[in-house]
Amino acid sequence: MNTVGLVAFALVGATKAIREEFDVFGIAVVGLVTAFAGGATRDVLVDRVPLALRSFGEIGFGVLGVALAVGLNVAFDSADEHPIALLSDAVGLAAFATAGAIVATNVGLSGFGVVAIATINAVGGGAFADVLLDRSPFILFDDFYASCAVLGGTCYWLVTTFAGTPGAAAAVCAAVTVGSRAAAVTYGWSLPTAQTLDRRARG
Repeated sequence: MNTVGLVAFALVGATKAIREEFDVFGIAVVGLVTAFAGGATRDVLVDRVPLALRSFGEIGFGVLGVALAVGLNVAFDSADEHPIALLSDAVGLAAFATAGAIVATNVGLSGFGVVAIATINAVGGGAFADVLLDRSPFILFDDFYASCAVLGGTCYWLVTTFAGTPGAAAAVCAAVTVGSRAAAVTYGWSLPTAQTLDRRARG
């Protein structure tokens, strides 16, 4: 799960940097931050050294994702909006949500802790990347994105709690996360803002 997430999110982050016309170093930085920041935050919260600092192979997977993004940009216009990039984003979200839920469960966190770590692992890298891209983290407004990780993490905790099967829980978490994200992109789902709720109440 971690490996899939690293490659997918490095690709997604790098395509965003390419769209902003960053140089190759900037593209690599944004791609690697997208891939590693969420997992590093997870590891700090569970009191262990981040995987990125313990294994050179982890960095290699991130570099692979960046290279794929550069190749995708050569092959297609608006690579960050291409179905490959959108699918990679959904897959990376699901993989990291699942990896975070597994780590949180293994260290004995509560149900809330499992969902929180799954969500942080899934969306933390994207939030850090948005800061580097000089924009507000998109997970905080007008999109159904972090909510997908929350749903996936919740399903993981429910399955492990009531069925006691970690393998099935991982599969359900990944399926719910990627499925809900794919549906959100397809049907344009978003969470309402306070202004939207106010207009509906007045209407």
